Amino acid sequence: MWFRFISYLKFLMASTNQHGVHSPFVFKYVTKCLYSKNKLHQNKSFNVLLKTIAYFGFEKICVKNKIEAKEWVQQSFPKIQFDRYPCDLFFTKKLDIPTFQQLLSERKLHNDSIILVDSIHRTAEDWKQWNQLITLPEITVSIDMLHCGLLSIRREQVKEHFTIRI
Repeated sequence: MWFRFISYLKFLMASTNQHGVHSPFVFKYVTKCLYSKNKLHQNKSFNVLLKTIAYFGFEKICVKNKIEAKEWVQQSFPKIQFDRYPCDLFFTKKLDIPTFQQLLSERKLHNDSIILVDSIHRTAEDWKQWNQLITLPEITVSIDMLHCGLLSIRREQVKEHFTIRI
């Protein structure tokens, strides 16, 4: 309980809105996707997931450890292909470095893949894993949104980390 409260306070002090973003890719994502008025789900992580699918027009989605998220995606986007690799978007409850490296080595992710990790501030261990992931050279863009985190594999992008209030 205390970890979440302290983590929330640190997030508030470090976070910004679209005005603190200097990356065109992230600025467009924040302003046209995250800050769009469409509320597709009450759960903030699921809402980010659904908005991200709609914004990028993803076709191949992988959802791990979140059955209810898969159901919501199917309802909102009936033509989505699940668990087809390489996937455009990978949504998971937890992600550690060995699992990420395995996804890369098995070519389950491609250059423009996005990974959404649910509840990165839930526990100290989740927060530690998140901070280890964002240091990896394969991850070029990372966005901490408190309720979830986005990791992007874009070789053409300069490595940057953002903390965005949504």
